[in-house]
Amino acid sequence: MGNIFVVSLSIADLVVAVYPYPLILSAIFHNGWTMGNVHCQISGFLMGLSVIGSIFNITAIAINRYCYICHSLRYDKLFNLKNTCCYLCLTWILTVVAIVPNFFVGSLQYDPRIYSCTFAQTVSTSYTITVVVVHFIVPLSVVTFCYLRIWILVIQVKHRVRQDCKQKLRATDIRNFLTMFVVFVLFAVCWGPLNFIGLAVSINPSKVQPHIPEWLFVLSYFMAYFNSCLNAVIYGLLNQNFRKEYKRILLTLWSPRLLFIDVSKGGTEGIKSKHSPAITTNNNHAEIHL
Repeated sequence: MGNIFVVSLSIADLVVAVYPYPLILSAIFHNGWTMGNVHCQISGFLMGLSVIGSIFNITAIAINRYCYICHSLRYDKLFNLKNTCCYLCLTWILTVVAIVPNFFVGSLQYDPRIYSCTFAQTVSTSYTITVVVVHFIVPLSVVTFCYLRIWILVIQVKHRVRQDCKQKLRATDIRNFLTMFVVFVLFAVCWGPLNFIGLAVSINPSKVQPHIPEWLFVLSYFMAYFNSCLNAVIYGLLNQNFRKEYKRILLTLWSPRLLFIDVSKGGTEGIKSKHSPAITTNNNHAEIHL
Protein backbone atom coordinates (compact mmCIF):
# COMPACT_ATOMS: atom_id res chain seq x y z
CA MET A 1 0.00 0.00 0.00
CA GLY A 2 2.94 2.32 0.57
CA ASN A 3 3.61 2.41 -3.18
CA ILE A 4 0.44 4.48 -3.62
CA PHE A 5 2.14 7.37 -1.85
CA VAL A 6 5.23 6.95 -4.04
CA VAL A 7 3.02 7.25 -7.15
CA SER A 8 1.33 10.28 -5.57
CA LEU A 9 4.75 11.85 -4.95
CA SER A 10 5.66 11.28 -8.59
CA ILE A 11 2.46 13.02 -9.68
CA ALA A 12 3.31 15.98 -7.44
CA ASP A 13 6.75 16.20 -9.08
CA LEU A 14 5.22 16.11 -12.57
CA VAL A 15 2.68 18.89 -11.93
CA VAL A 16 5.27 21.65 -12.41
CA ALA A 17 6.40 20.21 -15.73
CA VAL A 18 2.90 20.19 -17.22
CA TYR A 19 2.04 23.89 -16.90
CA PRO A 20 4.38 26.22 -14.91
CA TYR A 21 7.71 25.25 -16.50
CA PRO A 22 6.63 25.98 -20.12
CA LEU A 23 5.38 29.40 -18.99
CA ILE A 24 8.69 30.05 -17.21
CA LEU A 25 10.57 29.22 -20.42
CA SER A 26 8.31 31.64 -22.28
CA ALA A 27 9.04 34.36 -19.73
CA ILE A 28 12.77 33.74 -20.09
CA PHE A 29 12.62 34.00 -23.90
CA HIS A 30 10.52 37.20 -23.74
CA ASN A 31 12.47 38.59 -20.76
CA GLY A 32 9.22 39.11 -18.88
CA TRP A 33 5.77 37.71 -18.19
CA THR A 34 3.48 38.01 -21.22
CA MET A 35 0.73 35.52 -20.31
CA GLY A 36 -1.49 37.77 -18.18
CA ASN A 37 -2.52 37.65 -14.55
CA VAL A 38 -4.85 34.63 -14.86
CA HIS A 39 -2.07 32.35 -16.11
CA CYS A 40 0.21 33.83 -13.47
CA GLN A 41 -2.20 32.82 -10.71
CA ILE A 42 -2.75 29.35 -12.18
CA SER A 43 1.00 28.81 -12.57
CA GLY A 44 1.67 29.92 -9.00
CA PHE A 45 -1.13 27.72 -7.70
CA LEU A 46 0.19 24.63 -9.52
CA MET A 47 3.72 25.31 -8.31
CA GLY A 48 2.44 25.48 -4.75
CA LEU A 49 0.42 22.32 -5.36
CA SER A 50 3.57 20.53 -6.49
CA VAL A 51 5.76 21.79 -3.65
CA ILE A 52 3.35 21.27 -0.77
CA GLY A 53 2.07 18.04 -2.33
CA SER A 54 5.64 16.74 -2.40
CA ILE A 55 6.40 17.50 1.24
CA PHE A 56 3.04 16.17 2.44
CA ASN A 57 3.49 12.96 0.40
CA ILE A 58 7.03 12.55 1.74
CA THR A 59 5.56 12.91 5.22
CA ALA A 60 2.88 10.31 4.44
CA ILE A 61 5.54 7.93 3.10
CA ALA A 62 7.62 8.35 6.28
CA ILE A 63 4.61 7.62 8.49
CA ASN A 64 3.76 4.61 6.33
CA ARG A 65 7.32 3.25 6.55
CA TYR A 66 7.39 3.89 10.30
CA CYS A 67 4.18 1.90 10.83
CA TYR A 68 5.32 -0.86 8.48
CA ILE A 69 8.71 -1.37 10.13
CA CYS A 70 8.18 -0.31 13.75
CA HIS A 71 4.55 -1.42 14.18
CA SER A 72 4.32 -4.26 11.70
CA LEU A 73 1.69 -6.18 13.68
CA ARG A 74 -0.83 -3.35 13.31
CA TYR A 75 0.22 -2.24 9.82
CA ASP A 76 -2.30 -4.29 7.83
CA LYS A 77 -5.14 -2.84 9.87
CA LEU A 78 -3.88 0.74 9.73
CA PHE A 79 -3.03 0.70 6.02
CA ASN A 80 -5.61 -1.51 4.38
CA LEU A 81 -6.85 -0.41 0.95
CA LYS A 82 -9.74 1.69 2.25
CA ASN A 83 -7.69 3.49 4.90
CA THR A 84 -4.79 4.10 2.52
CA CYS A 85 -7.09 5.73 -0.04
CA CYS A 86 -8.52 7.90 2.73
CA TYR A 87 -5.02 8.93 3.84
CA LEU A 88 -4.12 9.75 0.23
CA CYS A 89 -7.24 11.89 -0.24
CA LEU A 90 -6.55 13.63 3.07
CA THR A 91 -2.99 14.39 1.95
CA TRP A 92 -4.17 16.17 -1.19
CA ILE A 93 -7.07 17.92 0.57
CA LEU A 94 -4.60 19.38 3.08
CA THR A 95 -2.37 20.38 0.18
CA VAL A 96 -5.16 22.33 -1.53
CA VAL A 97 -6.28 23.89 1.78
CA ALA A 98 -2.71 25.02 2.42
CA ILE A 99 -2.53 26.84 -0.96
CA VAL A 100 -5.92 28.57 -1.01
CA PRO A 101 -4.95 31.35 1.49
CA ASN A 102 -2.47 32.65 -1.10
CA PHE A 103 -5.39 34.01 -3.15
CA PHE A 104 -6.71 35.99 -0.16
CA VAL A 105 -3.30 37.33 0.87
CA GLY A 106 -2.29 38.12 -2.73
CA SER A 107 1.06 36.42 -2.36
CA LEU A 108 1.14 34.74 -5.80
CA GLN A 109 3.07 37.28 -7.86
CA TYR A 110 5.49 37.40 -10.76
CA ASP A 111 9.12 37.63 -9.67
CA PRO A 112 11.40 38.94 -12.46
CA ARG A 113 14.47 37.50 -10.74
CA ILE A 114 13.30 33.94 -11.39
CA TYR A 115 10.94 34.54 -14.35
CA SER A 116 8.04 32.83 -12.63
CA CYS A 117 4.85 33.47 -10.69
CA THR A 118 5.40 32.14 -7.21
CA PHE A 119 4.93 32.80 -3.52
CA ALA A 120 6.14 36.31 -2.61
CA GLN A 121 7.85 36.14 0.77
CA THR A 122 7.53 39.87 1.55
CA VAL A 123 3.76 40.29 1.15
CA SER A 124 2.85 39.27 4.70
CA THR A 125 5.30 38.64 7.51
CA SER A 126 2.95 36.52 9.61
CA TYR A 127 1.76 34.49 6.64
CA THR A 128 5.31 33.76 5.46
CA ILE A 129 6.29 32.53 8.92
CA THR A 130 3.17 30.34 8.99
CA VAL A 131 4.01 28.92 5.56
CA VAL A 132 7.57 28.02 6.55
CA VAL A 133 6.52 26.48 9.86
CA VAL A 134 3.44 24.55 8.68
CA HIS A 135 4.65 23.59 5.22
CA PHE A 136 8.31 22.85 5.95
CA ILE A 137 9.43 22.70 9.59
CA VAL A 138 6.50 20.67 10.97
CA PRO A 139 6.47 18.05 8.17
CA LEU A 140 10.25 17.67 8.31
CA SER A 141 10.08 17.26 12.09
CA VAL A 142 7.52 14.45 11.68
CA VAL A 143 9.64 12.79 8.97
CA THR A 144 12.79 13.11 11.07
CA PHE A 145 11.06 11.47 14.05
CA CYS A 146 9.80 8.56 11.91
CA TYR A 147 13.14 7.90 10.27
CA LEU A 148 15.06 8.20 13.53
CA ARG A 149 12.84 5.54 15.07
CA ILE A 150 13.38 3.33 12.03
CA TRP A 151 17.15 3.85 12.18
CA ILE A 152 17.14 2.91 15.87
CA LEU A 153 15.28 -0.30 15.08
CA VAL A 154 17.62 -1.13 12.18
CA ILE A 155 20.66 -0.61 14.44
CA GLN A 156 19.09 -2.83 17.09
CA VAL A 157 18.52 -5.47 14.43
CA LYS A 158 22.09 -5.23 13.19
CA HIS A 159 23.57 -5.64 16.66
CA ARG A 160 20.85 -8.06 17.76
CA VAL A 161 19.98 -5.97 20.79
CA ARG A 162 16.39 -7.16 20.83
CA GLN A 163 16.70 -10.91 20.39
CA ASP A 164 13.54 -11.56 22.35
CA CYS A 165 11.39 -9.78 19.76
CA LYS A 166 9.53 -11.83 17.14
CA GLN A 167 9.53 -9.00 14.63
CA LYS A 168 11.36 -9.57 11.34
CA LEU A 169 12.86 -7.15 8.83
CA ARG A 170 13.46 -8.18 5.26
CA ALA A 171 16.45 -6.86 3.35
CA THR A 172 14.07 -5.41 0.73
CA ASP A 173 12.29 -3.44 3.45
CA ILE A 174 15.55 -1.84 4.51
CA ARG A 175 16.49 -1.02 0.91
CA ASN A 176 13.11 0.61 0.32
CA PHE A 177 13.49 2.59 3.54
CA LEU A 178 16.96 3.79 2.51
CA THR A 179 15.59 4.94 -0.86
CA MET A 180 12.86 7.04 0.73
CA PHE A 181 15.30 8.32 3.36
CA VAL A 182 17.56 9.65 0.59
CA VAL A 183 14.49 11.27 -1.04
CA PHE A 184 13.77 13.01 2.26
CA VAL A 185 17.35 14.18 2.82
CA LEU A 186 17.64 15.64 -0.69
CA PHE A 187 14.29 17.38 -0.30
CA ALA A 188 15.45 18.98 2.96
CA VAL A 189 18.78 20.02 1.42
CA CYS A 190 17.20 21.46 -1.74
CA TRP A 191 14.34 23.29 -0.05
CA GLY A 192 16.08 24.30 3.17
CA PRO A 193 17.94 27.40 1.85
CA LEU A 194 14.85 28.95 0.24
CA ASN A 195 12.73 28.39 3.34
CA PHE A 196 15.36 29.77 5.69
CA ILE A 197 15.76 32.85 3.49
CA GLY A 198 11.99 33.33 3.58
CA LEU A 199 11.93 32.92 7.36
CA ALA A 200 14.78 35.41 7.83
CA VAL A 201 13.15 37.96 5.51
CA SER A 202 9.75 37.62 7.18
CA ILE A 203 11.20 38.22 10.67
CA ASN A 204 12.83 41.52 9.73
CA PRO A 205 12.12 42.47 6.07
CA SER A 206 13.61 45.97 6.12
CA LYS A 207 17.01 44.89 7.46
CA VAL A 208 17.42 41.36 6.10
CA GLN A 209 16.11 41.60 2.53
CA PRO A 210 18.60 44.23 1.28
CA HIS A 211 21.50 42.10 2.50
CA ILE A 212 20.46 38.93 0.64
CA PRO A 213 22.31 38.76 -2.70
CA GLU A 214 20.10 38.24 -5.73
CA TRP A 215 22.27 35.36 -6.92
CA LEU A 216 21.75 33.56 -3.60
CA PHE A 217 17.97 33.84 -3.85
CA VAL A 218 17.96 32.70 -7.50
CA LEU A 219 20.27 29.79 -6.69
CA SER A 220 18.16 28.67 -3.72
CA TYR A 221 14.97 28.94 -5.80
CA PHE A 222 16.17 26.87 -8.76
CA MET A 223 17.88 24.39 -6.42
CA ALA A 224 14.51 23.91 -4.73
CA TYR A 225 12.63 23.21 -7.93
CA PHE A 226 15.45 21.03 -9.26
CA ASN A 227 14.46 18.63 -6.49
CA SER A 228 11.46 17.55 -8.59
CA CYS A 229 13.92 16.08 -11.12
CA LEU A 230 15.98 14.20 -8.55
CA ASN A 231 13.46 11.65 -7.29
CA ALA A 232 13.40 9.70 -10.56
CA VAL A 233 17.21 9.58 -10.50
CA ILE A 234 17.20 8.36 -6.90
CA TYR A 235 14.74 5.56 -7.73
CA GLY A 236 16.91 4.55 -10.67
CA LEU A 237 20.12 4.47 -8.67
CA LEU A 238 18.84 2.73 -5.54
CA ASN A 239 16.06 0.45 -6.79
CA GLN A 240 16.87 -2.51 -9.01
CA ASN A 241 13.35 -2.73 -10.43
CA PHE A 242 13.45 0.92 -11.50
CA ARG A 243 16.86 0.41 -13.11
CA LYS A 244 15.53 -2.51 -15.16
CA GLU A 245 12.50 -0.52 -16.29
CA TYR A 246 14.61 2.52 -17.18
CA LYS A 247 16.90 0.32 -19.25
CA ARG A 248 13.94 -1.32 -20.99
CA ILE A 249 12.35 2.06 -21.77
CA LEU A 250 15.62 3.45 -23.19
CA LEU A 251 16.16 0.36 -25.32
CA THR A 252 12.57 0.58 -26.56
CA LEU A 253 13.03 4.23 -27.53
CA TRP A 254 16.25 3.34 -29.32
CA SER A 255 14.71 0.36 -31.09
CA PRO A 256 10.87 0.27 -30.97
CA ARG A 257 10.74 -3.25 -32.42
CA LEU A 258 12.06 -4.54 -29.08
CA LEU A 259 8.73 -3.58 -27.53
CA PHE A 260 6.87 -6.11 -29.67
CA ILE A 261 9.52 -8.75 -28.94
CA ASP A 262 9.12 -8.17 -25.18
CA VAL A 263 5.33 -8.36 -25.43
CA SER A 264 5.39 -11.64 -27.36
CA LYS A 265 8.06 -13.05 -25.05
CA GLY A 266 6.03 -12.06 -22.01
CA GLY A 267 2.97 -13.85 -23.35
CA THR A 268 4.96 -17.01 -24.07
CA GLU A 269 6.63 -17.00 -20.66
CA GLY A 270 3.27 -16.42 -19.01
CA ILE A 271 1.90 -19.60 -20.61
CA LYS A 272 4.98 -21.60 -19.67
CA SER A 273 4.89 -20.39 -16.09
CA LYS A 274 1.50 -21.99 -15.59
CA HIS A 275 3.08 -25.43 -16.02
CA SER A 276 6.12 -24.87 -13.85
CA PRO A 277 6.46 -24.47 -10.09
CA ALA A 278 7.19 -21.03 -8.64
CA ILE A 279 10.85 -20.32 -8.14
CA THR A 280 11.96 -17.95 -5.42
CA THR A 281 15.37 -16.60 -4.60
CA ASN A 282 16.94 -16.22 -1.24
CA ASN A 283 17.61 -12.55 -1.93
CA ASN A 284 13.92 -11.71 -2.19
CA HIS A 285 13.15 -13.42 1.10
CA ALA A 286 16.25 -12.49 3.04
CA GLU A 287 15.20 -11.67 6.58
CA ILE A 288 16.96 -10.13 9.52
CA HIS A 289 15.70 -11.60 12.77
CA LEU A 290 15.58 -9.63 15.99
